[in-house]
Amino acid sequence: MSNASYTADDIEVIEGLEAVRRRPSMYIGGVDIRGLHHLLWEIVDNAVDEHIAGFASAIHITLHKDGCSATVHDNGRGIPVDTHTKTKKSALETILTTLHSGGKFSNKVYARSGGLHGVGSSVVNALSVELEATIHRDEHEWSQRFKRGKPTTPLKKVKPFRGHGTAIFFRPDEEIFSKTHFHADTIKQHLEDISYIHGGLKITFVDEAKKETIEYFHPDGIAAYLDKLIREGERKPTHEQSFSISRDDGQLKIEAVLRWTEATDEAIRSYVNGIRTHAGGTHESGFRSAIGKAVRNYLDVHDIKIKGVTIENSDIREGVVGILSVFLGDPMFQGQTKEKLNNPEMAAAVESLIRPALETWINNNPTVADAVIGRIVLAARARQASREAATEVRRKTPTSRRLSLPGKLLDCRSTDPNESELFIVEGQSAGGTAGMGRDSRIQAILPLRGKILNTEALSTSKILESQEIKDLVETLGTGIGPSFDIRHLRYGRVILMMDADSDGYHISTLLLVFFFRHMREMITTGRVFLAQPPLYRIVVGTESHYARDDVHKEEVLAALPANRKVEITRFKGLGEMTAAHLKETTLDPKKRTLLRVDVESLVEADQMFSQLLGKDASERYRIIMSEANLVDDLDV
Repeated sequence: MSNASYTADDIEVIEGLEAVRRRPSMYIGGVDIRGLHHLLWEIVDNAVDEHIAGFASAIHITLHKDGCSATVHDNGRGIPVDTHTKTKKSALETILTTLHSGGKFSNKVYARSGGLHGVGSSVVNALSVELEATIHRDEHEWSQRFKRGKPTTPLKKVKPFRGHGTAIFFRPDEEIFSKTHFHADTIKQHLEDISYIHGGLKITFVDEAKKETIEYFHPDGIAAYLDKLIREGERKPTHEQSFSISRDDGQLKIEAVLRWTEATDEAIRSYVNGIRTHAGGTHESGFRSAIGKAVRNYLDVHDIKIKGVTIENSDIREGVVGILSVFLGDPMFQGQTKEKLNNPEMAAAVESLIRPALETWINNNPTVADAVIGRIVLAARARQASREAATEVRRKTPTSRRLSLPGKLLDCRSTDPNESELFIVEGQSAGGTAGMGRDSRIQAILPLRGKILNTEALSTSKILESQEIKDLVETLGTGIGPSFDIRHLRYGRVILMMDADSDGYHISTLLLVFFFRHMREMITTGRVFLAQPPLYRIVVGTESHYARDDVHKEEVLAALPANRKVEITRFKGLGEMTAAHLKETTLDPKKRTLLRVDVESLVEADQMFSQLLGKDASERYRIIMSEANLVDDLDV
């Protein structure tokens, strides 16, 4: 290729906030409903930072009547409005129109805060078709308006005003987001979480459409939050008293509470500077390690020997409900969405605080110790009994395991679960196409016939009467229900690959509720994935581009050179794709996109599956009626 085809004229220089509008997913994680709400969280986080700094005691959030705009108002110091020496603009305009600007890069203004990248407010501004900032400080009210990241009015001194604070009104841009309607329930849940983590902060939420006002105020903080999680999860506590610890040396603040329950899973929530770290991180690793080491030290010190069973860390943490909240000056998050903490020193910091304190607490509370140790032993024995029972009915070698596999399964040659993966596909047609496009060494294909049984609220014996479910269980090799043992899983990944239509979504949901109810460890250990087959193929000359949905299609088209002939093909189903196209877009590990199925809250997931697929049809009717106004394209 000639060097003349690549010159300085091909280099784009994107100024201001245009980069955010071109690639919004880099800043908010996506342009779906989760990304939409992330805009609101960014503004709320800024208000919370004023509380952390000791200047705000109340935050007022209003979801306006249209459901597509919101205002966040705090009684903090108010964003500065004086002229910035470098930009020659007001500090307010600089913060809202410039990436990486703000008072959080040093510890002079904010010693500990959630927003340290300096991009939150400006990103919200860039992705909003309308934003208005109202500032109360310096004995006056100040105001300025913006559109898609650019000021539409100068900063105005509106009137004298006694008081201080910041109010941000914004309306997300429909050109960016597929849906711009906020979910009130999602906002309520998030705000209630914040009110527990920041005990003493008063948060008021107003839903103008429903004429509803809710106040969140929990001075007892995460201790009250722990009681709420246990109560709502209907988890029976193993002991009466909860363990709690708090330390604040001015540089680092760590708070933790935990309690063992009779539940068969652990539920740990972690926060950094008030922000929920859904993917955990080093602080959460230190918390989990501290629990395991404290209990093991107690067993060693008291010379407690458990005959016939080996205690694993999973046994120790089974049933634990815990909350960890840390505040530090320089958090290193993984990405702008702040879902995982990467500070390496936090693992040791959290463990060194919690481990000795928890060990001492257990030693000083013999009744609690007896209950906890008894709970752990029962967990270990149940795990061992399940493993032994499963061994009796399961194939013991890769060769013998294949003898009773379903005939329709296109198995892979590899017997190593670390590299093999199973695609569950919709129908024989898609199964045939996938079979031709797969890597037969590591990729297996299991086609399903029609929609599988709705397994919500059904017994194991009833479920296994379904041939499709029985074939799936035999293919996975783990057993089901009480006899489930993930160590016998034949494939490291289980990938649901369905058509991108209502039937495909329904089948995926039925499979997800099956895994959640009867093979939950498949989800909690990150083994279940959703494939992302394209809905469109876009051909420009000799180049092919693929789009997952209508929104992605428009993004692809917008990025293509103007005045080029474009040919667009819509796939009606996986069976209509050629094996080569399916391999290129969905099967090839080097090119495909997979979504891992994750559960942020087992309680919320349990409620959602019960509402969507349970026997009570009134719940589904209520959801349909409350969400009907959000539907703008009905697939019938």
